[in-house]
Parts: sequence; C-alpha cells; structure tokens
Amino acid sequence: MNLLKQSPLSARIGMVIVLINIGTAILAPVIAPYAETAIVGDVWEAFSDTFWLGTDHLGRDLLTRMVYGARNTLAIAFITTLLSFMVGTTLGFLAAAKGGWIDQILSRIIDIIMAFPTLIFALMILSVLGSSTPILIITIAILDSTRVYRLSRAVAMDIEVMEFVEVAKLRGEGSWWVMRHEILPNAMPPLVAEFGLRFCFVFLFIASLSFLGLGLQPPLADWGGMVRENAGAITFGIYIPLIPAAAIAFLTVGVNLIVDWFLHLSSGLE
Repeated sequence: MNLLKQSPLSARIGMVIVLINIGTAILAPVIAPYAETAIVGDVWEAFSDTFWLGTDHLGRDLLTRMVYGARNTLAIAFITTLLSFMVGTTLGFLAAAKGGWIDQILSRIIDIIMAFPTLIFALMILSVLGSSTPILIITIAILDSTRVYRLSRAVAMDIEVMEFVEVAKLRGEGSWWVMRHEILPNAMPPLVAEFGLRFCFVFLFIASLSFLGLGLQPPLADWGGMVRENAGAITFGIYIPLIPAAAIAFLTVGVNLIVDWFLHLSSGLE
C-alpha cells in the first residue's frame, strides 16, 4: 500500500485505465446490454438512449461489441504474452546457463526467425494454416518469444558471472536449480517491465492482424476488427471506427504509464 501511495500521478492514471479494462472484460456478460452477436437496430445508428455508442455496420450495439471486444482482445493478448515469456525466458536462461553449443544453436535459430519481418512472417503463417484462435496465439507467441529470448539471455549472462551463482555451482547445484533459484529472482525487475511492453506490442499486433482480416474472426468482437468493419462509415461522416481505435490507444498508454513507473523503481533512481 505504501508503494501505491508513493506512486506518481501518471502511474495511478495508468492503473485506473488498466483496471477499468480488466473489470470490463471480466464483467462483460453483466455490463453488455445485448448479446455479442445480436442485431438490434439499423446500420450505423447515432448515439441514443437505446444505443449509447450507436450501432455498427450490421446493426449490432457498439457498446456491447466494445465490452466483449475488451474480453476477447485482452484475454488473447495476455495468454499470448504469457506463453511467449514462458518459452523465451526458459530458452534464454538455458542458453546463458549452459553456454557452448546449446547457446550457439538457440541463438542462431532465433536470429533466423528475427531476420524475417514479424508482420510478413505472421501473415504468411496465418494465410497457410488459417487464423483460428489457437493458431493465432501460438504464431504470435513464437514470434514474440524471440525478443524475450534476447533480453532474458542478456540479463541471465550478467547474473551468471555473479559470485553467488558461482557458489551455487561449487555446491553442486544443477543448471535448472540455478536458473530457478538464482537467475530468475534476480532477473524479475527487467522481465516484469518487459512483460508490460510485450503485452502492448502483442495487443497492438493482434489489432493490426484483425484490421487486415487475419486476427480474431467474426462473429467474435475485436477492437482491431471493429475498426476495419466500420471503416466505411468515415466516408459518410460517421466516426464510429474511432471509438475502438481510441480504446486501443488508451489501453496502450495506460500500460506504458505503469511500465515507466516500474522501470523507474527497478532502476533505483530517486
């Protein structure tokens, strides 16, 4: 609690934004006035007492779609980021702890994957294998784990040369024990900060894929897909596509405000 009281205004604003989005995602069936896919009005109706945010290109309530879009987008982004960190940190720590040919093989494989532009690589895989939710999660997690690998390996190699790690090895502790009990606890601050940044990148990447038609597929609500579906409304002076776009921007800013505060704390600067 003392840490929260000492947090700057920017971090508190970020927390409020993130908590509102999380609460909306969890309570989506309670908050949403209609079913996720229900057509309840005419196309692109204006704001009213019946439809607080208007309706979309099919006549579905936009507020309902935004609420369920928060649940779908946040859940998939969080699962994807968590999976990418599990893979990336494990391989990064293993490469740092073992070194030698294991480090060389893993690093060269990561270099090959990172040599391809991320968006083009994802589009290629999703075009071939399809854009179902499991394939979307696995594809993005693998691509994002390369960045996590590079960071975790660099951090682990700095920790690996510390005296307490050498003492653990002299006691006869194995590599997995050293990774879990010595490297991981000391690598947590930069990894937690990176988790927030990676979540933002994954969140925006999923929105970009949905905008291109290869992210979450209809009838699932997704903020990036909602921008694409309603883009034609701009031609008629209807600004409905800006609502999901603003939601994407606000959440990204909120997470980055928290990450900036955490990076400041982990740096030890006053």
